[in-house]
Parts: sequence; C-alpha cells; structure tokens
Amino acid sequence: MSSKTLGVVGLGSMGFGAAVSALKRGVATWGLDTRAEARERFAAAGGRATGALAELGAQCDVVVVLVVNAAQTDDVLFGANGLAASLKPGSVLVTSATVDPALPPQWEARLLERGLWLIDGPVSGGAKKAADGQMTVMASGRPEAFAAAGDVLDAFAGKVYRLGDRAGVGSTVKMVNQHLAGVHIAAACEAMALGMRAGADPRQLYEVICNSAGMSWMFQNRVPHILDGDYTPLSAVNIFVKDLGIVLDAAHQLAFPLPLAAAAHQLYLATAAAGHGAEDDSAVIKFYAELAGLELPPAKEVE
Repeated sequence: MSSKTLGVVGLGSMGFGAAVSALKRGVATWGLDTRAEARERFAAAGGRATGALAELGAQCDVVVVLVVNAAQTDDVLFGANGLAASLKPGSVLVTSATVDPALPPQWEARLLERGLWLIDGPVSGGAKKAADGQMTVMASGRPEAFAAAGDVLDAFAGKVYRLGDRAGVGSTVKMVNQHLAGVHIAAACEAMALGMRAGADPRQLYEVICNSAGMSWMFQNRVPHILDGDYTPLSAVNIFVKDLGIVLDAAHQLAFPLPLAAAAHQLYLATAAAGHGAEDDSAVIKFYAELAGLELPPAKEVE
C-alpha cells in the first residue's frame, strides 16, 4: 500500500477507472469532476470526492489530470484556484490528455518554479482497461519526478513506460499512437462499408476478419458498436478531429508528410459535419452509409 495520496482530476471513463483501480490497490484517492453525478458515483465506490481543485490539491501528493484537451489541462494547472497554487512543494502532477508535445516542457518549467514536478504521462487502453487497472501510461519526465511519485503510477496502470528524462517524449509517443488509432478506426469503417455494399453479411465479415491477417485491435474493438447499432460515445468522433489535428500540426512543424493521417482526419471532419461528432468514433461508417445509401444494423432493442 502506498503512503502517498492520489488525486484524479476528471472522472470520465478513463479517470473514473483509474481512480477506482487505485482505491482497490489500497491507495487513498481523491476524485474531482465538475459533474455532481460523477462525484457521487466515485464517493459510492469508496473514494473522497470534491468539486474544488484547492481542496484536492491540499490533500494529494500525486495528481493525475485526465481532462479532454490542452486548454483544460492548462486551466487545471494554472487557472484560478489551479493546482499549482494549492499543491505542497515536492508534489507531482501527471498530465494525461493528448496534447501537442511542445506543451509539457512549458508546463514543467512553470511548475518547477513553484517546487512541483511534472510527469508527461498520456494514457491509452480505453475505459475497460482503465477500470481493470490495466491501461498504459506513456511517461516521461525528470528522474526526481518519478522518485517523488513513488509507486502511485503502478496503482492505476498495467504498464508504465518510462520513455525519457524530459517532458514531451510521452506526448510524442501518444501522438504516434493516436495517428495509428485514428487511421485504423477510419480504415475499419471504410472496409466494413465496402463489404456491406458488396453484399457481405456484416457479422460474418467481422468474424472472418478478426481471424485473418487484416484484423487490427481497433477493428476488433469498434466494429461491434456498428453491428449492435450502438454509437454511445466511448470515444467520440470529435476526439479524433482533435487528436489527428495535433498529429498533423506536429508533422507540419517537422515538414513531414502524413497522407494517411490527413485522409483519416478528413473522414472524421466529414462525419462531424454530418452531425455525428458527439457519437462514438465508429460512427465514421455513417458517412459512408449516407454516401452510398447503405442500411446499417439497427440498434438492439432494450429488453
């Protein structure tokens, strides 16, 4: 059992899973969310819940910031009543949103001025792995930051990769992961739409591909959403509008061509423009369905 207290800012699908996993492994854990229902759910699971950053900061030694984007992360760190003002010196902040790799070094420098450590630690694995305490952390930062965090990262993750001694490397690796994830989901939707247009049974098609060389983790994970007609957003189309935008912006700075990522980004943008941005990212298939007049599997009736 760790002697340190963990804070998790953002009790969404990933944050809630991380916080509950840490509780199950004996780590005293605080959770913060702007939504009362999320706080109540975490409190019911045995955690300490709050809606005030200052209260969480005063109680915690390590805080994982699992919010949506860079703007929210910056506000949590340095905004009014932000954690930079309430954490005690020597505490560790783990920033886990997918962001431009140029940003974590800037946050690190500002936090060091206040005697605080930063671990650039984006995560991957989805809601299920988060709930099981098995998500991956792509972490980088100064050795002193990892020493100060102790074993807390292992309390909510299955794998913690230490990728370098400077902030920004973790976000670079996550950016590459998001490039692949975004392209794979778009390709899965395109392939399923092609097969359906050509007359293949979608469930048989899914089973065959999952046992063939064309299978990817994203195909196996996302296509069941299509087969069940369930586009509840476990990860929304708009997330990949943002994340592939980060990928393409970084590549632009490097003068590096990414034709596949650019094509996939356009598919997410088109899907969002058609009104599906808040739906699950597998809703990219709806763009093809509307284009080709395909009838997609209907939603299952709730018994």
